[in-house]
Amino acid sequence: MSRYFAVSDVHGCDVALETLLTSLDLRQGDGLVQLGDLCDRGPDTARVLDLLIALGEEIDLRVILGNHDEMFLGALGRPGFRDVGPNWLAFGGRETLNSYGGRPQDVPEDHIRFLESAAGLVERGRDVFVHALIDPALPLSEQPPEALRWEKLTYEEPPPAEGRRVVCGHTAQSSGEPRVWPGWCCIDTKVYAADGWLTALEVGGDGGDRIWQANQRGDARGPFDLARFEDRG
Repeated sequence: MSRYFAVSDVHGCDVALETLLTSLDLRQGDGLVQLGDLCDRGPDTARVLDLLIALGEEIDLRVILGNHDEMFLGALGRPGFRDVGPNWLAFGGRETLNSYGGRPQDVPEDHIRFLESAAGLVERGRDVFVHALIDPALPLSEQPPEALRWEKLTYEEPPPAEGRRVVCGHTAQSSGEPRVWPGWCCIDTKVYAADGWLTALEVGGDGGDRIWQANQRGDARGPFDLARFEDRG
């Protein structure tokens, strides 16, 4: 039986990504959506992209564009992407450039194309996968890029219509645990921090929704039932 996963913000943490993928033991027929922010802050964005490009040749892989990915593309002068100028280096871009030897011109074209092909959001069944959030008052086809990639959660967002669930990243959870409340599930668990984790949500597998995690030290934990992380207040 095929399985489907969502993986949170990687932020250049190649060991965490490799460890997590090993734990998931993905096989032909499985699917995975990565929620964006492949780039910045962690030590090896270049290797993160190599790992995911290779993974896309083996399974059904979808990638969503995060704000850090957009800043990277903007810094490379790609049209249609936000260029924040030197601020990008302070937001973790320096680590990204260092992973390519420090020269923007050495970023491989296949890495650029991979990021440029990323989606704004992905729909699957009742789930809407997105980097940052959606505006529940607007149809999915009319979501603005600012909401999809840049806005932070307040945790007061109303549940989406029609029983949908939004699975997102971007708003980092310093606890190292996902945050779940009605209609929403945020799985960015701040992998680049010393005590952070990279999180995968297994969607509706044999054991229901489950959480898997790995960190940049090569540790792995899980799976855990998603229900243990639901807000009780």
